[in-house]
Amino acid sequence: MPNKWIMAAIGLVLGFLIALIIYLIKRNTSFHLISSAKTIAQEIRDSAKAEIETTKKAAILEAKDEWFKQKKAMEDEIKDRQKELRFQEKKFNERLGSLDKRLESMDRKEGNLAEQEKRLKHKEEDIGRRTQEAERIIEDQRAKLCQIAGLSRDEALNMMREELITQARQVAANDAKLTIEQIKLDTSKKVAEILSTAIQRLAVDHVSESTVSVVSLPSDEMKGRIIGREGRNIRTFEKASGVDLIIDDTPEAVVLSCFDPVRREIARLALEKLISDGRIHPGRIEDVIIKTGKEMEDTLVKIGEKAVLETNIHNISGNLIKILGRLHYRTSYGQNVLKHSLEAAWICGILAAELGLDQEIARRAGMLHDIGKAVDQEFDGTHAIIGANIARKNGESKIIVNAIEAHHEEVEAISVYAALVQASDAISGARPGARREMLETYMQRLAKLEEIANSVEGVNKSYAIQAGRELRIIVEPSLVEDAQTPLLATEIAAQIEKEVQYPGQIKVTVIRETRQIAMAK
Repeated sequence: MPNKWIMAAIGLVLGFLIALIIYLIKRNTSFHLISSAKTIAQEIRDSAKAEIETTKKAAILEAKDEWFKQKKAMEDEIKDRQKELRFQEKKFNERLGSLDKRLESMDRKEGNLAEQEKRLKHKEEDIGRRTQEAERIIEDQRAKLCQIAGLSRDEALNMMREELITQARQVAANDAKLTIEQIKLDTSKKVAEILSTAIQRLAVDHVSESTVSVVSLPSDEMKGRIIGREGRNIRTFEKASGVDLIIDDTPEAVVLSCFDPVRREIARLALEKLISDGRIHPGRIEDVIIKTGKEMEDTLVKIGEKAVLETNIHNISGNLIKILGRLHYRTSYGQNVLKHSLEAAWICGILAAELGLDQEIARRAGMLHDIGKAVDQEFDGTHAIIGANIARKNGESKIIVNAIEAHHEEVEAISVYAALVQASDAISGARPGARREMLETYMQRLAKLEEIANSVEGVNKSYAIQAGRELRIIVEPSLVEDAQTPLLATEIAAQIEKEVQYPGQIKVTVIRETRQIAMAK
């Protein structure tokens, strides 16, 4: 029992000693950590103080450098401004010296002007005195002249005025004559060359104008089949085709009459098909005419495409191509309009080449200038205006549209291509054999030409020759001077242009002849 208490006491003593030792160890460790932390904190404070001192010194040095830089920049700017001020001061002094010299010069000039003014004043007074003296002398001379001539002053002035007017007219006539002759010398050779080249390189076929077509029959028996029972076949044919079918006593032939050449051609082809097939009745007639009409549409396109291909025209509307095909069946004064358009297109191209212009534009304008004739039965207005509207709707340029509507001078031309179209149209239509016209119209035009010439004062006789292409005028030599003949010819030509409608051009020739006769005995 005592041993247990001893062991317990020993254990307590040992436990206490161990706890004391652990406590002492921990205490020493804590003191050591605290001492180390204080040392580290002191080092951090010292380092921070050193860094702050370093940063402060660096900032102070940087501020001093910046101050020195700003100071130097200000000093440099002050020096530059002082230099510029010295330069401006020098310049101002120089200008001031120049102004002083100019003032001195102006003072001298002012003195000279004052002296000149005095001299001019004296001269003006002298001239006034002399003018008065001259007027007095002139009045004295006029009085003496009136006394000698027996004329008043107004009468003498009128006589001098008439003499001056006569002399002025004579001078104007001479100048006009020289000018016209010079223009003829300068232009006649070139014009003749261009026009002869254009005309000689082209020629077209011509057909006679007609509003009827004749269809041959295999026999007169076919006439009855065409008429049909109680005339039902012929009525159906005329109603479906819009063409009058004339059956008369002409052996083995019938006549188709219509103002529309395309419609008449469709009827002719349809009738030929019916005659060849032999089956002629109302239903068959209507079917054949409809089918032929569709075939004609394709034919018109082919004809138009061929014409465009021949003239080398590109990017043209399909509607215009079809209308060009219709011109193949249209005639004007006996001339096929499509052939005339082809010829005009090539002439336009040749003239444009001679003048250095765009040939394709010229050919295009010439090709389309009469396109309105294909549909002029369907619209109001002239074929030129109708054609211009069609071209405008189908995307043609302003130059082409104006050339079409101006080729008969219904509107003002805006380009030289319009003049080329006018010339080519006249060349193609005025060539011998190109067109025919009624004898009555032809005779009326000749009579009108002679009437215009005979109405002019001083004309003795006039003759329309060369099929109306030339008007020769014989004047009275006592009434018309040689120098007045150019003006007379120009006036008559202008009156013809105003009052007469004619193809091509008319040459006006004025002849003045003086004959002196003496008899030797």
